[in-house]
Amino acid sequence: MTTDVAMDQPGEGRLVNAPSDHPPIPRAKVGVVLANLGTPDNTDYWSMRRYLNEFLSDKRVVDYANWKWQPLLQLIILTKRPFSSGEAYKSIWNTEKDESPLLTITRAQTEKMTERLKALYGDDVEVDFCMRYGNPSTESVLTRMKEKGCERIVFFPLYPQYGSPTTATANDQAFRTLMKMKWQPYIRTVPAYYEHPAYTQALANSVQEAYDSLDGRPSKLVASYHGVPERYLLEGDPYHCQCQKTTRLLREKLGFSKEEVDTAFQSQFGPEKWVGPQTVNHVAELAKQGHKHIAVLSPAFSSDCVETLEEIQEEIHDSFMEAGGETFTYIPCLNDRDDHIEALTQVVNNELRGWLG
Repeated sequence: MTTDVAMDQPGEGRLVNAPSDHPPIPRAKVGVVLANLGTPDNTDYWSMRRYLNEFLSDKRVVDYANWKWQPLLQLIILTKRPFSSGEAYKSIWNTEKDESPLLTITRAQTEKMTERLKALYGDDVEVDFCMRYGNPSTESVLTRMKEKGCERIVFFPLYPQYGSPTTATANDQAFRTLMKMKWQPYIRTVPAYYEHPAYTQALANSVQEAYDSLDGRPSKLVASYHGVPERYLLEGDPYHCQCQKTTRLLREKLGFSKEEVDTAFQSQFGPEKWVGPQTVNHVAELAKQGHKHIAVLSPAFSSDCVETLEEIQEEIHDSFMEAGGETFTYIPCLNDRDDHIEALTQVVNNELRGWLG
């Protein structure tokens, strides 16, 4: 580590040769911050409106000109959508902890990551998590990390595939926080890990375990990813291509044929053309083709959230069943599975090289 500190007490000290009135500083550490998408604080109208306003005002998410988008957002969308989104969140809300499942799961992932990294590096590492939208905010967590002595920080957006509306905006927010700091920590951002062998293995394990628990084998496995406008692909965003490769690597790891596994995209909104096929329509078409039992998983989500717990298990499920399907199996996200945490730990350890150990 870089700072030369004489320790007064555990975790705190003064700079060597500094005057006696120099303020105490924490012992230098390395921080690891897991960054997820975000969550409203509650399901009521104003909590949902604050969250949706922050999310839908992000230029990485909706990149239309403000003069065109903001009047529509503020006067129409945010007067109606907080009610429907609030109902969706109510249907999945963790009532015991009074928080969204995404927050519950991300905290659990962080706790397990802390255990693994502490076992490797002891007190030299500090682990925490933040949200791009909502709380705990990126700024509050990075500021707290710096105050704890983290002179170097690995910032880890929990998105296996790189996307400008996900990975890039998480990094943007971290950089905005650094712009406000007098003493910036050194920072490394974690690249996409969609082709990391341990991630692929964890996905394959989750699918195989789900299949082993079923009475009959699904005739189709659908890998459903969050959609993006087709324009993003044409402008150079690699997300669509990385999703396709994720599906291929998963299929090969499982030993499934090409006919057994499909790629589809969900959560489309707005008038422009999005990458496809749309999951909600694709599963209905599968049912009409005679597929009576399908399984769906979400490789782009590191944690179950409203898009998986509500959209897939309700809207997409209903679309399949109403079109003639009989059995719909949802395979949960990797969440805090041990093999998932092992994969994330391997990714982090690669970024810690030269900083720890």
